[in-house]
Amino acid sequence: MPKPPSIKVVHISTREALLKRRLRRHLSNLEFRRKEGGNLEAPGTSKEIIRHLHAQQRKELLQGESDFIKQQILRLLKFFASGNDVNPERISPRLERVASATWQGELFRLASLTWSVPVSRGFGRRLRYLVWNNSDGKLIGIFAIGDPVFNLSARDNHIGWDGAARTERLVNVMDAYVLGALLPYNTLLGEKLVACLIRSREIYDDFASVYGDSCGIISGKKKRARLLAVTTSSSMGRSSIYNRLKLDSVRYFTRLGYSGGWGHLHIPEALFSDLREYLLDIDHPCASTHEYGDGQNWRILTIRAAMSSFGFKGDVLKHGIQREVFISDLADNASSLLRNGRGRPQLASLRLVSEIASLAIERWVIQRAAKQSCGRGGSGNWRNSSFCCATQLDGSARRDCRATRLSLHAFVELWTRQPPYRGKRLRHSAGSVDGDACSGRFPRDVAQGHR
Repeated sequence: MPKPPSIKVVHISTREALLKRRLRRHLSNLEFRRKEGGNLEAPGTSKEIIRHLHAQQRKELLQGESDFIKQQILRLLKFFASGNDVNPERISPRLERVASATWQGELFRLASLTWSVPVSRGFGRRLRYLVWNNSDGKLIGIFAIGDPVFNLSARDNHIGWDGAARTERLVNVMDAYVLGALLPYNTLLGEKLVACLIRSREIYDDFASVYGDSCGIISGKKKRARLLAVTTSSSMGRSSIYNRLKLDSVRYFTRLGYSGGWGHLHIPEALFSDLREYLLDIDHPCASTHEYGDGQNWRILTIRAAMSSFGFKGDVLKHGIQREVFISDLADNASSLLRNGRGRPQLASLRLVSEIASLAIERWVIQRAAKQSCGRGGSGNWRNSSFCCATQLDGSARRDCRATRLSLHAFVELWTRQPPYRGKRLRHSAGSVDGDACSGRFPRDVAQGHR
């Protein structure tokens, strides 16, 4: 009598199946394709596509911050400029370092929420700054530097680091993880002004004062750190801010190349939280390793662990959106010091903020204002751009920030609502991006005053 055919029983976790289906649906909505071998292929590299890929994360961020915006907007709105009040020839930048638990910290947080790409809060060592216009007491822009990522081949190849040298001397490098100008200053190339201020004597001295004698969290050693260089990368592919950033023969940022196109920008917080909960339920060690100093990026480890558990082929973290990477050498001999660890920093070309600001205003701001006054300049007129116009405030409210045509609740709802994708279908393309999202911009419907 023939034996009955064997039946293979496959046990499928309902929760696992739902998460896998949800992940596939999310990636499909973003129009990622699966290449041969299982890796992802992004739908393109244009600015609009990159914003679309960040859309869910930005929506979650703004919705989570809506109560904060409601609490702070009227109190802090007076620090945002109106275009008609800005005289380009009288702009006088001043730096203020932001301390925790202060109204300046709340202002920094509010300003960062205007970015079109969600802003990281940084990790490890951090220095945050407000850039003020002394002539009118308004906010020009913000920037922050923090601990750099450990693995960045463009930086390491430029310096000439091997693994041991990087481990020993990375403490002398920081990364500008937030940088940009706000309306209306961003229409006057204010981002270039703000970027140049990173390479200033004040930043070098602040770092020495705060972190020069500190002990490393991971190593526990006192390394006598000196701020020799600051890296940064464009969130929108090719950068229009950092390229050709030069004043009076001094180069403020140098292009190093592109990142490898890895990361988790396409994994929103809600989905990530569910992936982590799944790993917690199966007692995976990556689910509870999330403190600074625990090793490489714990989000990356968590996502990879979940994908491995699901049996996904390829690496879902290889999204293919490359960032252009730059470095600013604060010391003239920064590369040599970082490479071999011997010598003293040569700071002859390191200027004060006031000196840098004067050169930058003459080089970029006044020239852009002159072009706009003649109907040129490519980005409208700064006089018609302001935070207050975006909030639909009436004339009296622009002065005292107490009344609005649009109710505060309605404004917050409008601000925190993710504007719909305006393209027909995302088309796959290999072109690079001409532009950057590091300047503070509102969602298009808010900026145009739609209700």
